[in-house]
Amino acid sequence: MANRELSEQEIVRRRSMQALRDMGIDPYPAAEFPVTGHSQEIKENFSDEGEVREVSIAGRVMSRRIMGKASFMELQDSDGRIQVYVSRDDICPGDDKELYNTVFKKLLDIGDFVGITGEVFRTKTGEISVHARTLTVLSKSLRPLPIVKMKDGVAYDAFTDPELRYRQRYVDLVVNPEVREIFRKRTRMFNSMREYFNEHGFLEVETPVLQAIPGGATARPFITHHNALDIPLYLRIANELYLKRLIVGGFDGVYEFSRNFRNEGMDRCHNPEFTCMELYVPYKDYKWMMCFTENMLAKIARDVNGTTKVRVGDNEIDFQPPFKRVTMREAILEKTGFDIDGKTEEELRAFCKANGIETDPSMGKGKLIDEIFGEKCEGTYIQPTFITDYPIEMSPLTKRHRDNPELTERFELMVNGKELTNAYSELNDPIDQYERFVEQMKLADKGDDEAMIIDADFIRALEYGMPPTSGIGIGMDRLAMLLTGQQAIQEVLLFPQMRPEKKQTADKEEKETKEE
Repeated sequence: MANRELSEQEIVRRRSMQALRDMGIDPYPAAEFPVTGHSQEIKENFSDEGEVREVSIAGRVMSRRIMGKASFMELQDSDGRIQVYVSRDDICPGDDKELYNTVFKKLLDIGDFVGITGEVFRTKTGEISVHARTLTVLSKSLRPLPIVKMKDGVAYDAFTDPELRYRQRYVDLVVNPEVREIFRKRTRMFNSMREYFNEHGFLEVETPVLQAIPGGATARPFITHHNALDIPLYLRIANELYLKRLIVGGFDGVYEFSRNFRNEGMDRCHNPEFTCMELYVPYKDYKWMMCFTENMLAKIARDVNGTTKVRVGDNEIDFQPPFKRVTMREAILEKTGFDIDGKTEEELRAFCKANGIETDPSMGKGKLIDEIFGEKCEGTYIQPTFITDYPIEMSPLTKRHRDNPELTERFELMVNGKELTNAYSELNDPIDQYERFVEQMKLADKGDDEAMIIDADFIRALEYGMPPTSGIGIGMDRLAMLLTGQQAIQEVLLFPQMRPEKKQTADKEEKETKEE
């Protein structure tokens, strides 16, 4: 925010920064500060009977209690907080007492980064602390942090406004330490899944983000332009068709953690940029993939939380296999009494109209069935449930069902009322695949801007032969929501998409920023 008016606190901090420079102290030194310990590890390994431990720690000053010649401050690093005891006679030996009075008592502020060397000890009140022998200014904070105050164990005056938290995640992570734990769990989730795939011998790969044809899913893409080639390109909506090309090429199982982009709305479960994992395994079908998926999710839940059970809001969800299996037809019949089997597009549209389900003229049978399920069924499945055997109109990339050519061998896993995974016995018949693409183009002609485009190169790849294959896509952000107990996708994205910042937002930030 260029040319903005500085607050009184910011003006004071800039004066402190200049005063440090005038004293020959660089407020932003370039030299390395060697860190030998972190707050949590230091406290866990402390022993009253052991040898005195020398440590070098660094972090933000989060509080100070100045008491004449001796003071305490709380230092926050990546692991947590630890108390530091600062004595004037220790950090300013000899006659240079003014250095302590000026630097520590007047020029250091909450939020500044400092480095401390000293010994670990236990205070008379029993708190494990570091007795500082040296104090080094490492970085001056020019904006005051919002300080969360506590009273009787309850936080108040906290940094809780979602608009500010998501926009200024860097502040959120500093003053709300529980937020950092969400993202540590997210990383453990990725590591656990990657470990599971690698143990099965699958290969992690990378596929293009910029694509000439946005394929592999039904979604509206973001469009960009390649200047050198003078052609339009699309940010990928899915990586499915590229991974299948690699199965054609002979790999025994490939997976990718894919950043996908869909030019759609934003809400508590959708962000236009999101992470999806897709896996393709030859010589398997969707029944095998269901067993593989439920065992994988149970492992990940245990690795992240130590149990297969997680709590999201009022719901306790258990990822312990086996998961319930319900066909799409059974699900709609059970929840609505309406049997979709054999129904025409007109009959489906009439049911939607009679039941208050919004439709538009571009919707074909598949979209209408999807709307019925989404409106009447999806939100009712709290425990992990496989919804199987989707009508063929809903699944243009899926193999026809071996027992009913009107259905496909597809499942989606519903958890806590939302889709978590989508999986198929993959369509590997190039002629059938081409005809499905043609049907999608007819929907596009009717105005469906999410319909798939014919990918001629993918058809060519299938013509060289793709073995029977099972594939799955998992929404990693939604899985992170479940495993961390969050009900908004923005809570598990470090930097969720936000509307452009308005002046009133900036003014609100200035008003709500407080210093201890």
